[in-house]
Amino acid sequence: MSQNAIEIEGLQKTYAARKGQPAKQALKGIDLKIPQGSIFGLLGPNGAGKSTLINILAGLVRKSAGTVRIWGFDQDVNPRQSRASIGVMPQELNMDPFFSARGALDVQAGLYGVPRAQRRTDEILDLIGLTDKADAYARTLSGGMRRRLLLGKALVHAPHVLVLDEPTAGVDIELRQMLWRNVRRLNEEGMTIILTTHYLEEAQDMCGEIAIINQGELVVQDTTPNLLGRLDAKTLVIEPETAPPALPAIDGVEVTSRPGGAIAFDYRRSLTSPGAILEAVRNAGIQIRDVRTEEADLEDVFLALTRSPAPA
Repeated sequence: MSQNAIEIEGLQKTYAARKGQPAKQALKGIDLKIPQGSIFGLLGPNGAGKSTLINILAGLVRKSAGTVRIWGFDQDVNPRQSRASIGVMPQELNMDPFFSARGALDVQAGLYGVPRAQRRTDEILDLIGLTDKADAYARTLSGGMRRRLLLGKALVHAPHVLVLDEPTAGVDIELRQMLWRNVRRLNEEGMTIILTTHYLEEAQDMCGEIAIINQGELVVQDTTPNLLGRLDAKTLVIEPETAPPALPAIDGVEVTSRPGGAIAFDYRRSLTSPGAILEAVRNAGIQIRDVRTEEADLEDVFLALTRSPAPA
């Protein structure tokens, strides 16, 4: 099979008009390849089409056009195999409150046709930290524990691909750290992880490759380091020995003072060099105690790529 866990070509989805609302094209010809064994970020603003794409992958929404292959299985040709190759941890806390944690995992495994002798219920309960709550009803679990149970349900059939849809939304730090430990462990064991999140620092830290979609279209797909290198903007921060009487003026550079006496120089690499800034600082008679640079983060890249153009 291909070295890609997921291959999407020309994916389109149009929701029919209803109740006075016009038809809406949620996906407009998405082409996307997600490598095997990666932790892959799928980002975009609200309404970009992320949920529609995930629901199509999970087999919950029918695409209007295009091709989807999961672990080499074409959704149209081998729907059962493609669906068995993927597990989805949804954002919504939807579960039957009258099942115990163990019962919920067993039922989910049964829905996927996992024979009882091959079920890994106890192993999964241990992985998600719910061994001591195995026989507790889901309705008695805290919100964080229910979210752990959603992860367990996504793993019962040992999928090759795991989709985490906003997994840390509204959870505490302890649960977030536990989740990321488990995700890294699963990835080290060969599972491909797809992450959607509004916490961009998480995507920057976890994902080796990222795709950004906006208004139903793929804006960019690249490695995280390459994305971070796309912005031309940089900042040089100088800590002077003594506070200067005035901030130096440099053409094309925005100069601002910071709390504690530091001076920030925001510049574009294509127009100004750090050396030119340092020379201007010395010419202004400023003695430098320390100097550092600040790079753009993923939030800067995200906003630059998804910002709506200004009206003409």
